[in-house]
Amino acid sequence: MLQAHLCNDAPEALGFPLKNIINHVRANTGLYIGSPSMAILPDGAYVASHDFFGPNSNEFKSATELVFRSEDRGLTWRQVARIEPAFWSNLFVHAGVLYLLGVTHHHGLLVIRRSDDGGFTWTEPRDAVSGLLAASGHYHTGPMPMLVHHGRIWRAMEDAGEGGNWGERYNPMMISAPVGADLLRSDSWRFGPPLIQSRSWLGGKFGGWLEGNAVVAPSGDIVDLLRVAYPAGEKAAIVTLAKDGETLSFSPERDFIDLPGGATKFTVRRDDTDGVYWTLANMVPPRHECLDNASLVRNTLALLRSTDLRAWELRCVVLYHPDSSRRGFQYADWLFDGPDIVAVSRTGHDDDFGGAKKAHDANYLTFHRLADFRTLTPADSVVSVFELDKKSS
Repeated sequence: MLQAHLCNDAPEALGFPLKNIINHVRANTGLYIGSPSMAILPDGAYVASHDFFGPNSNEFKSATELVFRSEDRGLTWRQVARIEPAFWSNLFVHAGVLYLLGVTHHHGLLVIRRSDDGGFTWTEPRDAVSGLLAASGHYHTGPMPMLVHHGRIWRAMEDAGEGGNWGERYNPMMISAPVGADLLRSDSWRFGPPLIQSRSWLGGKFGGWLEGNAVVAPSGDIVDLLRVAYPAGEKAAIVTLAKDGETLSFSPERDFIDLPGGATKFTVRRDDTDGVYWTLANMVPPRHECLDNASLVRNTLALLRSTDLRAWELRCVVLYHPDSSRRGFQYADWLFDGPDIVAVSRTGHDDDFGGAKKAHDANYLTFHRLADFRTLTPADSVVSVFELDKKSS
């Protein structure tokens, strides 16, 4: 697990209550909420999920995932399933059916499950024909998007078998299956080879790449847009998939990009209405700059857009708290819902039991709606962007 100094820049709290809470767990249980994911079912119901990590979880042996449903567009939620083992998993709908894809535990085996009743019951990945996609190896991922393109469904992830240290053990790879295949069968899936990183990148300060997004670039190529661990700034990496559908390539001179929030997990999706790319990311404004580790500053969630995946602009700060040490809105997974964006967040915040231990160790799963997101501007931000641009005294 990555460890670093936390910048405690503004310990005072705003004191506002959280709304649209899907789940809550007390910090003193030693269980923390991770890996938020969301899907919209064909009947309009919302489904959300999260796993548990922390000292009293089973994340390293047989992790636990909870599934929730909302039939009123996110106003109220109820738990409908508890799944074991499942970790770092994403919900998605394919051919009208709900799936959950992830690993069995921290750096575990790759598995997929199907639900034919909207999330209440799930198949068990027992073998190569029922959802056990990789019976050996070590894998890393998060709730990352699925991509349907050129008759296949694609998913980016990382091979975690290169050494034992966080960051340096992760190397991106792409898996895919034909759109009409039985996704529970391991022989439906094609696994590309991992692309090996170099510790010399970024002047020797490259700390790893992880939690990649499969997305179609303006060129028509499939790329993997990855979070980058880099203490001096907010970077992301664009890795390109070759025409063979397996081989990845990367130029350290050209393919590191500046992305506000690139140090932390983010989800990128392309808007089919105009081809613009959107993300919700933990930008680190000047007021909260932390030279030790930008990835642990998660108190500012921003809506960003890009026309080319390389240059990103701030559209709106949608969630914010002045304390970055114990408050965080992070790992946001989101979907287009007509004119809106709907999202779930792994949230560290106040409660009646002492609040989150730290921002990273979230005690809530929360739901959020960005109404008419395409019209939002910096002026619509929940906090003055001008104030965020000021250095803290």
